[in-house]
Amino acid sequence: MSHKFYKPARSRLQRSELAVPGSSPKMFEKALNSDADYVFLDLEDAVSPNDKVAARANVIKALNEINWRDKGKTISVRINSLDTHYMYTDLVELVEQSGKNIDTILVPKAGTASDVYMVDCLLTQIETNKKIENKIGIECLIETALGMSNIKEIAKSSERLEALHFGVADYAASLRARTVVIGGLNPDYPGDQWHHGLSELVMTCRAYGLRAIDGPFGDFNDPDAYIASAKRAAAIGIEGKWAIHPSQIDLANKVFSPPEAEVKKAKRILEELDKAAKEGKGAAQLDGRMIDAASARMAENIVNINKKIEGK
Repeated sequence: MSHKFYKPARSRLQRSELAVPGSSPKMFEKALNSDADYVFLDLEDAVSPNDKVAARANVIKALNEINWRDKGKTISVRINSLDTHYMYTDLVELVEQSGKNIDTILVPKAGTASDVYMVDCLLTQIETNKKIENKIGIECLIETALGMSNIKEIAKSSERLEALHFGVADYAASLRARTVVIGGLNPDYPGDQWHHGLSELVMTCRAYGLRAIDGPFGDFNDPDAYIASAKRAAAIGIEGKWAIHPSQIDLANKVFSPPEAEVKKAKRILEELDKAAKEGKGAAQLDGRMIDAASARMAENIVNINKKIEGK
């Protein structure tokens, strides 16, 4: 390992993240009682300009009157992007009126480290002024060519930063990519055209101690395609995915939960390596295959996520 080390962000279970428009309060109760690990109340793309102010008031009310954490939910709010006049009011009113009930702020279309710095600066001032004890985390959507090109600087931009999300829809628009469905595959491309972006994101997150989350899949009437998309993401290290419809929650939870057989094998790997260590050996054998310290790190990842799922 390198002598340089970036402290991991707070660990949270984030297999499924349900997007809920702030302009639709009737959906809040359903989100609360869903099996989603994460819920983000949206003030950005899912809300029309005419409804922005009302949506903000709805979200503040929901944060103060609904006990999301008691239901095992991590609660996040996606504010409007920094190039709009809604953004600063979103942040000031949300945090001043309900900051103690917010786990993270989701920043859309993060393009540079200075975007994150601005949000961090405002959060710090409001928390200090209002004597809010819990430090609100920041998560960023990487969904523009600028954001992807600056992803490493964004990842190092704030101690509040916990996760990066891949915003495939706006990313496609930013690249002028030809798409069939949000997050879906274009049959004219020989493979997965989103693989590069997701790989860059997960590599950056792991280098700098952040959680790596995949974004939306637009066709909620095609569960098979959603599952395939989630499995491709999970295979390269992504730990969760958005659900834009309740029907996608269980799909995400299943894909991003290690199977029982995988958990059992991981525990056996750790047990065998522990025995080997007591005998002064650095490696061991299990089922005819060599296992070593790298095997232990992979096994620990599986065991740790399983503990979080069992403890939910």
